[in-house]
Amino acid sequence: MSELHEDLINVETAGTLDGLFFERVRRTPEATAYRYFDKTARDWRDISWWEMANRVARWRAAVAAEGLEAGERAAIQLRNGIGWVCFDQAVLAEGLVSVPLYTEDRPDNIAYILRDAAVRLLLVQSLGQWQKLEPALRDNEILARVLIMDEPDSVERKASALIADERLAFVADWLPAEAPRLHRHDRDPQSLASIVYTSGTTGRPKGVMLSHYNMLSVAHAALASMECYQQDLFLSFLPLSHTLERTAGYYLPVMSGAAVAHARSVAQLAEDLVQVRPTVMIAVPRIFERVYYRITDQLAKRSRLARALFHAAVRVGWRQFQWRQGQARWSPLLLLNAPLKRLVGNKVTAKLGGNMRYAISGGAALPFKVAQTFIGLGLEILQGYGLTETSPVISVNRPGSNDPASVGEPLRGIEVRIGETEELMVKTPGAMLGYWNNHAATADVIDPDGWLHTGDQARIEAERIYITGRIKDILVMSNGEKIPPADMEAAICADSLFDQALVVGEGRSCLAAVLVLNPDLWFGVARELGLDPFAPASLQDSRLEKKMLSRVQVQLHDFPGYAKVRRAILTLEPWTVENGLLTPTLKLKRAPALEQFGPQIERIYAGT
Repeated sequence: MSELHEDLINVETAGTLDGLFFERVRRTPEATAYRYFDKTARDWRDISWWEMANRVARWRAAVAAEGLEAGERAAIQLRNGIGWVCFDQAVLAEGLVSVPLYTEDRPDNIAYILRDAAVRLLLVQSLGQWQKLEPALRDNEILARVLIMDEPDSVERKASALIADERLAFVADWLPAEAPRLHRHDRDPQSLASIVYTSGTTGRPKGVMLSHYNMLSVAHAALASMECYQQDLFLSFLPLSHTLERTAGYYLPVMSGAAVAHARSVAQLAEDLVQVRPTVMIAVPRIFERVYYRITDQLAKRSRLARALFHAAVRVGWRQFQWRQGQARWSPLLLLNAPLKRLVGNKVTAKLGGNMRYAISGGAALPFKVAQTFIGLGLEILQGYGLTETSPVISVNRPGSNDPASVGEPLRGIEVRIGETEELMVKTPGAMLGYWNNHAATADVIDPDGWLHTGDQARIEAERIYITGRIKDILVMSNGEKIPPADMEAAICADSLFDQALVVGEGRSCLAAVLVLNPDLWFGVARELGLDPFAPASLQDSRLEKKMLSRVQVQLHDFPGYAKVRRAILTLEPWTVENGLLTPTLKLKRAPALEQFGPQIERIYAGT
């Protein structure tokens, strides 16, 4: 990439998130803002900041015509794309509060969020998506308008939908043909910009209140740590409802003047990477894990020489990385790095577009072996750390100062310390305003001195943060979703068939459970399926597992859609104080249970 240029907008100049967008349009109107896939032309198209401004102006005029008052809430349930940006900017510019929703969430969970936040305006992707939501929202009298982004497949279907619900409008009809030129409102940067719902320990999500200043300050602090240029191209595929993608993959590029390409889907990610050739990518560990496991699977089928070359490339590349950072001495072995990179490394990085300067991993712990492999092959992965409650980034590794075993150093302006029980505590300009309608939960997280309690255990060495455990018993899956296992286990055991339950999935792509069956009820289930209740092999029957999982999911109805148990280990042996799996107060000893069932857990995950 030649002649790199920086053009950063500071927090004071931006003022608000919509002010940031306005300033970017003013500075670089002709530069590329976004790249999208045109389904008609079957090719990628660019759109400039000036063109985006004209689109946002039309969306803003349409939002204003709804007559909502400043501070009222507008929710968005779209795939990543230009429409997401236009609606978000229009809502913010009109002084409304945006509520991002996951596109794959369950209707009853969406209904809870919309009612809890008293959402007045809702934008969804398609008529089909709305028809799935509508039964759960039928008695919601607060929701005044529902916008459908995609046009339906027939005029008749569209007409029928409009007649059935007077709240409906299709975006193509709702947007005015023209609108006044985009203008800037001066609003309080500390005012509420967004309510982002995140999993709580009750099974119901909590609304994290973030201000304009919260997200702007974190994006700007991140830019002080990472080199980002106008010539950079981000690939956006993490949902924009995920605060990491929103702050670092949306607002940060606007602040720096970089362009963003919106991936078509996770399923098409491999193809999009090669076609778009991004320079920066933000992802959760699961993405890197998938590529890593695909590589290792393919490698197992290759010749011994091919495997030897691959492992040599990783080993020498990793040594080169350590030497470059001053962590290892120079060795003649490093002379092999260039040829091994041509033979092996470049072929792997080409599958990621071949143009990537670095990738950010956040949302969950990145396995060290995965990071070491990619770094050895030539892609620097920088692991970071944060919470939705901190907008979200707290720390990140830097290019040239990268320890993949850590989550890096705090961003500029963020204080960290280790509290009681080794808990990591932070003071950050990104700290949330509080939880929506939940003062007690806010007081539990932010103490009177302003320290935000992360719930994670850590140690700090030479200003670098190492996460060592978790105060609260929360599972973090490899896609970044956080799961409260104790609450799920209690819900599962509400079914009398299950005497005890252990939900697992830390760092995994899906959840599994160890289930202790009620021996009296087990006989009936076994007879129903034609199984011998006295044969140990019966507990491993696939039909039994399927039936048990269906009953588990009934019990988890009130949990978020991603809290789905997909595999089960069944046993009739109860957990007791005597066998060391329960405390004297009859609470599950999670670590000993995980150790006892560890081999079985590894076997079922190996098959997923």
